[in-house]
Amino acid sequence: MSTPAATPTTATATATATITADFAEPAPVSRLERAAAALRENGFAVEILADAAAARSRVGELIPEGASVFTGAGETLRLSGIEEDLNTGGRYDAIRPRVLTMDRATESDEIRRLTSTPDVVVGSVAAVTETGSLVVASGSGSQLPAYSGGARRAIWIVGAQKVVPDLPTAMHRLEEHALPLEDERTRKVYGAPSAINRLLVMHAEPYPGRVTVLLLREAIGF
Repeated sequence: MSTPAATPTTATATATATITADFAEPAPVSRLERAAAALRENGFAVEILADAAAARSRVGELIPEGASVFTGAGETLRLSGIEEDLNTGGRYDAIRPRVLTMDRATESDEIRRLTSTPDVVVGSVAAVTETGSLVVASGSGSQLPAYSGGARRAIWIVGAQKVVPDLPTAMHRLEEHALPLEDERTRKVYGAPSAINRLLVMHAEPYPGRVTVLLLREAIGF
């Protein structure tokens, strides 16, 4: 006979709720600095910026006019205005608007090429650890080839609430905090649920200068 599952105690439930709530709070500057130092040790370029407005300005400085740019889907780019800057106005060769007009049945190979090897990919991550790793989750996996090495350059804008002590905590943040919020967003926008179908964990960047992490002192995104 199987043993009934234990019912969580009030104390356990309260502790879990507290941890999840903390995932929405900006980490203090001391933790941001620890994460930044560890990321730099692992080959990532890191800049600690005040807020999304500073990141928006910095992204414009980092990407040369005319570059092909692929933007990851997500709230960080949308809320900061960076998505609009990169995908409209004609300053860049914007990949996302182009592939949205393409036929996935007849042009799937070209879509994969365009999204996998842009000059620059811009997006965010689900978590940054104080030990110098970055975690990205995806339902479709469309941004992961560019993130992991296909793009000549990668720029990730990361809110202070995404800084966590280690990889186990990063996974807990992803599953218990980010996924429910992203699921709610995708149901509203696309009429479909989200899922952690693909997971990318980056422990180091072997090509100096390829990746820039703009770590913000404020919370933004999920």
